[in-house]
Amino acid sequence: MRMNKIAISRSYLMLFIMVLGLGSQALGQVKKGTASPAVYKNPSAPVDARVKDLLKRMTLEEKVGQLCTLLGWDMYEKKGDSVGISEAFKTVITKRYIGSFWATLRADPWTKKTLVTGLTPKLSAKATNALQKYMMENTRLGIPLLLAEECPHGHMAIGTTVFSTSIGQASTWDPALIQEMAAAIAKEARVQGAHIGYGPVLDLVREPRWSRLEETYGEDPYLIGQMGISMVKGFQGSNINTGSNVISTLKHFTAYGSPEGGHNGGIALTGLRDLYSSYLPPFQSAIKAGALSIMASYNSIDGVPCSSNSFLLKNVLVKQWGFRGFTVSDLGGIPGVRSNHHVAATMEEAAALSINAGLDADLGGEAYSDALIKAVNDKKVTMATVDTAVAHVLRLKFAMGLFEHPYVDADVAEKSVGTAENKALAKRVAAESIVLMKNENGLLPLNKTIKNLAVIGPNADNIYNQLGDYTAPQPQEKIVTVLEGIKAKVSPDTKITYVKGCAIRDTAHASINEAVAAAQQADAVVLVLGGSSARDFETSYQSTGAAEVKSAEVAVSDMESGEGYDRVSLDLMGLQSRLLERIMATGKPVVLVLIEGRPLNINWAAQHVPAIVNAWYPGQEGGNAVADVLFGDYNPAGRLPVSIPKSVGQLPVYYNYKHASRHDYVEMDAKPLYSFGYGLSYSTFDYQHLKTNVQATGNNLKVSVTFTLKNTSKVAGDEVAQLYVRDDASAVVTAVKQLKKFKRIHLAPGEQQEVTFELLPEDLKLLNIDMKWVVEPGTFSVMVGASSDDIRLNGSFEVKQQVLCKY
Repeated sequence: MRMNKIAISRSYLMLFIMVLGLGSQALGQVKKGTASPAVYKNPSAPVDARVKDLLKRMTLEEKVGQLCTLLGWDMYEKKGDSVGISEAFKTVITKRYIGSFWATLRADPWTKKTLVTGLTPKLSAKATNALQKYMMENTRLGIPLLLAEECPHGHMAIGTTVFSTSIGQASTWDPALIQEMAAAIAKEARVQGAHIGYGPVLDLVREPRWSRLEETYGEDPYLIGQMGISMVKGFQGSNINTGSNVISTLKHFTAYGSPEGGHNGGIALTGLRDLYSSYLPPFQSAIKAGALSIMASYNSIDGVPCSSNSFLLKNVLVKQWGFRGFTVSDLGGIPGVRSNHHVAATMEEAAALSINAGLDADLGGEAYSDALIKAVNDKKVTMATVDTAVAHVLRLKFAMGLFEHPYVDADVAEKSVGTAENKALAKRVAAESIVLMKNENGLLPLNKTIKNLAVIGPNADNIYNQLGDYTAPQPQEKIVTVLEGIKAKVSPDTKITYVKGCAIRDTAHASINEAVAAAQQADAVVLVLGGSSARDFETSYQSTGAAEVKSAEVAVSDMESGEGYDRVSLDLMGLQSRLLERIMATGKPVVLVLIEGRPLNINWAAQHVPAIVNAWYPGQEGGNAVADVLFGDYNPAGRLPVSIPKSVGQLPVYYNYKHASRHDYVEMDAKPLYSFGYGLSYSTFDYQHLKTNVQATGNNLKVSVTFTLKNTSKVAGDEVAQLYVRDDASAVVTAVKQLKKFKRIHLAPGEQQEVTFELLPEDLKLLNIDMKWVVEPGTFSVMVGASSDDIRLNGSFEVKQQVLCKY
């Protein structure tokens, strides 16, 4: 009888262990007391083995949950100085097994998170720790979360450093500086618990009416690519498992920045050859640099939405480029396959189209939920396809070490975010980004002991107008406006009179007469005009976060740029032009400072105003940087990354247009007002002694271009030397000139330096008639100078035999 009881007990034990999935082998381990953890929990196991093991343990619902990235700012609850998980978080984890969240720490009018209701860096770290703790301790498999945050010019959260927007970053023409900036952004995000930084935006822009130009690096694929490489290296470092780096998500794949009519998300009109030659290279460069994530864009190309485009997501990314990271939709991009593009009749069809095309993750989570589960059950999507997508996500969770180290140190976050070092870095980026457009008769720099100075304009003392889109709420004292920067710069005896004059858009309230009176009493005027991407709590927003343009009956905000604010013209809005003309009529020396997110129409200013400075959106230290330039403590060397048109009737207008019959219009010539690469300095530079040397052996080709650069002034300064190349005769139509190399060089007065640029086959290749990448034999023109239309040296070289290139 006793033996039977023992046998029964052993049978129940065996059954219990088998139910747990341990089997007879585990029974032996239990007997010996040496049970080993599951492979996916073993940090010493290879990542691919861990991924494979975990996939075997997951249900379909759990897998689909890993492909959803939900909006995260409602996932925590803040009560005074404490923070924890919300009921909304528990619900979505229990019902949907969510694996990722986006913008958990984001604060702005759309999220309704303010300086009061949002989180400090220390509380942010505590909030993300609370989310991870729940995942690790209260879910079946203990899979940690991936937390993605907006990081284009600083982490979009309270207390972080706000740098110049991307168009300003590109104006530095200084990739090393931008990599340093990106590393600082990454650390500020990572120590608060974020793992992914959305950025850089690698959209090539040929349509300045488009609302998001400020987020880009301009119109040139090479410059964009160099900035993208710097951002990726800064974000990801040499290892994403350092605790101070984040995964870089490239945006927006692809041809999103040149939409028809300037409409955000509008169709892209581009042929396959131009797609490969102009729009794809920046993304390829960034992926070659190691980028681990990429976001599909809202637009369609040749009738196929980018969110369900297998050519882009499979052929180009995976087969041609060997991409091993994960792809993600833009917010609501997969539902847009149905609702915007109308190539799917149901959400189930949209989900199936996108995941079968190679889109791994759904930002917003509306499509990869019940609709995707139904698509699998209805045999429209295979389990193998789902497993591939999930594996791409899980691989990065393992590679980042999140299964072993899901938490961050709140005390470290408090000390590491918004530091004095990052503040100084923000000032450096802002200073290097400033473009001196005009300086007639050496009006600049101004004298710090000037007796009376008028500072006028809607952007002279508005903190949010100089920060750009994707910016969190800021305490007033953190942001240095142009007015404050000037006050800190001039002599204590200088009298400064500030008058706003007018708003950016509103025409109901103005103080132009008061501004004119102030100008009349001044020795000089600094007039700060431009645009704004400043969101406010009265603005309404679409589900994607894009702002709704207000009707004429509603009080007008300053916002005329930023996502959702496409323009029909590029004219200064509101009463700004009237203010400018009235101030100029006083006869006083005027310096026009532009704070803006896109090139605006400054034809009248270029003709009448003696000095013009473009600061784009210069970030939190923008006022100090502008003041340094105005008073000569910093010698400007920023260069335009995008051409400035004279009229929207010229659009598109970009420097590297294809050879064609081009002529002037009836009303004006076809040239832009200021061309790509343009920018002045307080120094002067001389270019001499251009030499080229071709070394060619079989398929190996290297061309050295050497010249001497000399500072011929009495002022130390930077010059941005630019090398352009033209294929003189080619099998397909190519650009009249194309930037291939550049370097920002600092020279003391009278100093000279020999500069050498090296051109490789990838710099000279074209996509021939047979869609093969080759360097064709023939002559190439070399142009070296200070901008695309300020060429100082011309030369040529010859390639004597065809060189085959890899894509």
